[in-house]
Amino acid sequence: MAEHQVDLLVIGAGASGSSVAYEATRRGLSVAVLEAGDIGGGTSCRSTKLLHGGVRYLELAFKTLDLAQLNLVREALLERGHWLDQAPFLAHRLELALPTQKLWEQGYYRVGLGLYDALAGRRGIGQSRMLSRQQLEQALPLLQACQGAVAYSDGQFDDARLNLLLARTAEQRGAQLRTRCRVIGLEHNSSGRITAAISENAAGVQEHWQASAIVNATGIHADAIRVMADPDAAPRMLTSRGTHIVLEEDLCPEGIGLLVPSTSDGRVLFMLPFHGRTLVGTTDEPCNSSDAAQPSPAEETYLLNYVREWFPKLKHPTVTSSWAGGRPLLKPAGDNLSSSRVVREHEVETLPCGLVSVMGGKWTTCRPMALDTLMAVEQQLGRPLPPPDPLPLIGASTSGTATLTALAEQRQTLMSLLPNTTLQNAQIAHLQGSHGLQAAPVIATAPPEDREPLSSVIPVCRAELQWAITAEHARSSSDVLARRCRLAMVDLAEAQRLQPEVDALLVQAGVASASTSPINHQLNP
Repeated sequence: MAEHQVDLLVIGAGASGSSVAYEATRRGLSVAVLEAGDIGGGTSCRSTKLLHGGVRYLELAFKTLDLAQLNLVREALLERGHWLDQAPFLAHRLELALPTQKLWEQGYYRVGLGLYDALAGRRGIGQSRMLSRQQLEQALPLLQACQGAVAYSDGQFDDARLNLLLARTAEQRGAQLRTRCRVIGLEHNSSGRITAAISENAAGVQEHWQASAIVNATGIHADAIRVMADPDAAPRMLTSRGTHIVLEEDLCPEGIGLLVPSTSDGRVLFMLPFHGRTLVGTTDEPCNSSDAAQPSPAEETYLLNYVREWFPKLKHPTVTSSWAGGRPLLKPAGDNLSSSRVVREHEVETLPCGLVSVMGGKWTTCRPMALDTLMAVEQQLGRPLPPPDPLPLIGASTSGTATLTALAEQRQTLMSLLPNTTLQNAQIAHLQGSHGLQAAPVIATAPPEDREPLSSVIPVCRAELQWAITAEHARSSSDVLARRCRLAMVDLAEAQRLQPEVDALLVQAGVASASTSPINHQLNP
C-alpha cells in the first residue's frame, strides 16, 4: 500500500472541497484531495447555474425578521461579485424579469430589489429597473400578458467548469488529486484522534494518507464520513432534490431570464437563457441522498405545467435534457428533523476526534465556506496559516479586466487556428467560455481535422474532447459530455450521438478501465 504524508486531506472534490483545496494551497499547505466520483460530479454540477444572493431569501428575511437570512443574502451578493471578477469567461451578468400584474406589486418588488442592489454595495453589478408592458413583450415575446416587470441583475455561470478549475488550479499548485477514489476507512491514534485515511480506487488499489488535518467536504453525504469517524455522531444533513429541465425552444431571445415569483406551493421558478435554449428550475423535494440525482416524472410535469401557464402560446414544449441535484440542507445541532428551520447557511463542525466537516451552504458562498474551514484546520494544525499567495484560476489573469483584455487579444489567434466555417464565432465563444486564456493551447497542437466542430448545439471539437481526457481527469463519457462541456445537459440525444467517439478516445487514452464504474454504463447529465 502506497504511503502519503500531507498537511491537509480533503475528502470530496465538489464546490466546497475544491475551494478548500484551492485556498489551502494558496497558504502553502501540502494537500491531497480524494473524490469518489468525478470532480464536481454530484450536486455541484447540477445547480441552476446562478451566482446570486437569493431574492426569495431576502423576502423571507423581512417576513420573518430573520437576521441570519439577511446576512446570507449579503454574503452571497459579495461573493457573486468576486466570481464575476475572478472568472469572467465562466461567469457573466444576467438580467432577470420579475413580472407584475398589479400596481402594488410593482412598488413592492421595486423596493425589495432596490434593497437587493444596495446590499451588494461596491460589488453591485447593475441597478434594478422597471420594464413596461412593451419592453417585457420584446424581451419575452411568448410570455402571458403582464402589466410590466421589475428587472434586476444576478450572475450566470458554468458550475462544473468553475469547480474543475478550482480543483485543477490547486493541483497545479501542488495538491495531489485523485478521482474515482473513495475513502474506505479512517484511522485514529491512541488518543482517539483521526490521523489517517485509507482510499481505494476503481481498480481496487488502496493508498494510505497520513494527514495533520482531515476535512470532510462531501455535501449531502457528509453524515456518512462523520459516522465513519465517530459512530455516535448525530446526523446533521437533510437533502432536498432540485430538478431542472431544458427546453429546445428559446423563450428568452433577448437574453433576459424570467423569475416566477410564486408558485401554488410557495416556491420560485427560474426560466433562463441557456446555450440558445431555456433552462427551467427548480423543484424542492425532500428525498434520500441516494435519490437526489434522479428527476421524477412528477417534478418534470410540475415544471412543464408552469412553462405552459406562463408561456401559453407554447403548446408543446420539447424537453431536450433534465437533471436533478441534492441541496445539502443543514439541520440545526440538537434539533429534530423539522425542515421548517432549515436554512441555506453553512457550518464548519469539528468532532472530538478532530474531523472537520463543512456542511450546508450553496455554490455562490463556497469561498467563505472554505475560509471558515481553514480556520478550523488551523486549530488542528496548532499554528496560524500565512496570508494567501495570489493564485489566478487556470484560464484567468490577475484581474477580471486583465482577463477580458487578454481574451480579446486571443480571439485573433483562435480565428487563425479554427476552420473557417459558419460556426467559427460560436466555436471561439465556446472555447473561451470554457477555457478562458487556455483556449488556444487546447487546440494549438491538434491537426486541422480535430479542430472541426462536431455539433451545432455546442460546437465542441475532437481536440477539446481529447484535452478533457488527457488534462482534465475525464474518465467517462458523462465526464466529458456533461461536465467538461455541457452538451448532455443541453441536448442529451445530441450527446448520445457523440458518445461512441468519446468512448473511442477514452480507449485510445488508456483509461477505458474506468468504464467498470456504474457512472459510465449510461450517459447521464
